[in-house]
Amino acid sequence: MVLSNNKSTLLGLALFLAFLVQLVLKLEWHWLYELQQGEMYKRWSGLVLAIFIAFQWVLSLTRTVKKWRSYAMQMQRIHKWIGALSPLFFYIHCMELGYGYLALLSYIFIANTLLGYFNLDVIKNNSEFLFKGWMISHVALSLIVTLLMVFHIVMVFYYK
Repeated sequence: MVLSNNKSTLLGLALFLAFLVQLVLKLEWHWLYELQQGEMYKRWSGLVLAIFIAFQWVLSLTRTVKKWRSYAMQMQRIHKWIGALSPLFFYIHCMELGYGYLALLSYIFIANTLLGYFNLDVIKNNSEFLFKGWMISHVALSLIVTLLMVFHIVMVFYYK
């Protein structure tokens, strides 16, 4: 595994480890935690997180829409760099993993983020079986995250 050529993976892992350390040691920035308790902050930071998640689907569009395929390689680089920032987007929205379906959403989001960091450029394996397995897993988890995110948004606005 060659990480030195994958700066986005290194950045993502550093941000993930920072998130994990703050979670385990219960470290928090009091000012950010206070912001996260406000309804308007929750909604706006949630909108940023939702836009981030929705934007990550653009890579799939560039791969499947024939007239956009010429942008797929460029979009793949952008997808990786933005994906590397996902722990930061998550942390800005909430410092905790939540309970119930929110915990499930958080765990799947984190698992998919880690899976994204160890993409086939990092693994350096040209196995078609590994590629298909990795791709199916990453897309399936992305779909579950998106569906849970939409469910979360509906619940937030339905019950408020």
